[in-house]
Amino acid sequence: MHYTAERAGKLMRARDYGRFMPVHNPNPAASEKIATREYLAELARRAPGRTVEVRVPPYGAVQCIEGPRHTRGTPPNVVETDPATWLALARGELSWAAAVESGSVRASGSRADLSPYLPLADR
Repeated sequence: MHYTAERAGKLMRARDYGRFMPVHNPNPAASEKIATREYLAELARRAPGRTVEVRVPPYGAVQCIEGPRHTRGTPPNVVETDPATWLALARGELSWAAAVESGSVRASGSRADLSPYLPLADR
């Protein structure tokens, strides 16, 4: 996969959010929001499609993964989680199985398994 310098920089900042934060961060919610959206966008790039909707309220949602396209109403394949869990999954700090088992991730539908695509952070 080809990354531009700008894209690589954004992913580095998203990956590092929370690990190297200064003790005083004037706006931690903005940093969390940016990191969440960057990782959602990265998932959509790595797994293009419209079969699964991944929701991380209140910051964003994407459709991803190849397969039958859904166009009306509630999608049959939905993944929903909170921003902290999403960032931990994206960075590889939390496994998909552990997140689902603990209830931190709610996944419905036969294709709502993101484990083949996680983590998103390059190690």
